[in-house]
Amino acid sequence: MSRLDRVTNKGAELVRRWLGVLRDDLWAWRADPLPPSVWVRWLPHGVVCLAALGVLIGDAAQLGDHGMLDQGSAFLIAVAEAGAMVLALWRPVPAWWLSMAAMVVSAFAVRAGMTADGHQFTWPWTSAGIIGHLFVLLLLALRVRTRVAVEALALTALVTYVVQGLIGGPHYQPTGQLAVILYAVVVLVGTALRGRREARAELVQQTTLTAEERARRTLLEERSRIARELHDVVAHHMSVISIQAQVAPHLVEDPPDELRENLAGIRQNAVEALTELRRVLDVLRSEHPGPQPPGNDADSVPHAPQPTLDRLQALVENTRAAGLTVTTEVTGERRPLPPGVELSAYRIVQEALSNVLRHAPGATARVVLAYEPHALRVEVTNTRPTREAPPSSGAGHGLLGMRERAVMLGGSLTAGPSADGGYRVAALLPKDTTA
Repeated sequence: MSRLDRVTNKGAELVRRWLGVLRDDLWAWRADPLPPSVWVRWLPHGVVCLAALGVLIGDAAQLGDHGMLDQGSAFLIAVAEAGAMVLALWRPVPAWWLSMAAMVVSAFAVRAGMTADGHQFTWPWTSAGIIGHLFVLLLLALRVRTRVAVEALALTALVTYVVQGLIGGPHYQPTGQLAVILYAVVVLVGTALRGRREARAELVQQTTLTAEERARRTLLEERSRIARELHDVVAHHMSVISIQAQVAPHLVEDPPDELRENLAGIRQNAVEALTELRRVLDVLRSEHPGPQPPGNDADSVPHAPQPTLDRLQALVENTRAAGLTVTTEVTGERRPLPPGVELSAYRIVQEALSNVLRHAPGATARVVLAYEPHALRVEVTNTRPTREAPPSSGAGHGLLGMRERAVMLGGSLTAGPSADGGYRVAALLPKDTTA
């Protein structure tokens, strides 16, 4: 195959594709109704109908009086052009075809009279016909894609060039150039208005999505807070119950089998409850949980009193009852602190002691509270465990919760093994939490 043949075939393929695009865009009877106005619901429809009535009367008079057409033909052409305007309110693409057909028929009918007696007339398009086609193109550009509107404008200009430039006629005042310029302006205005409307709709959609994202984020934060509170409160007590049930048989000399079975059942139930609790916490911390029951607004649920450092001694005694040796030390001048600092300090100590019970059997723990001028320093350390810890199914949420509490107050938390083989958790909680 020669180079010329390849170029020819490629050009033919491009022409076929272009014709296929035009057929898909313009050869359609799809409905695309004009939406009612926001301010006056049917005002645009009324304006178009009044303009169509004016085009009907004006075009019939022009074609009959100056175009030398009989009244019947002039009226039918005027009805077609006015009807295209009304049809464009609901089906703009078919309305454009009807308007073009009416204008072409009008041009050739007037041309026959021009040839017969040399009567000079505005040609190929009448002024009323131009106005009608302007309305049709405007309604088309307002509701179809920009490419379709440009294709309709290009075909309108091509028909104008063929009728006026190639076919022509004697003794007429040309209207094709002015008409094409007006058509281009109308399509440009309609496309700009359509783009503005779409941009506004997209902005509204983005605003809605932003509000939904903000609400979702707030929900996730609230669920995370609930998960942290559940873990700090329930998990600690369940761990203590499990360890007490495990240690209790060793505190009684020759305990009966029934007591051993009951204590084993208590420990088993506590372990199962911890497992189920962790599953619930995983759901609460997940981003896509199941549907939430109504009425769970955090502001509408009464809150239980939150623990403060005044209850720290009771927490330590409870931990000692579980078999862990705990010593406490308070330095500095003890004074009331903001509720958030008190609650976070209590929870950090609670979680740290619970971790010692679970992961460092046989170790001893030490709790230090240091009241500094502008902050509270909390430190929980434990010695090396004397025996291997039993397997734990924990997911590490406790350490994460402690760190989140400290950071939320503008403080910091460090946790890691100590030089003697134990473990150390240290938190600095600023007194002024507004920073």
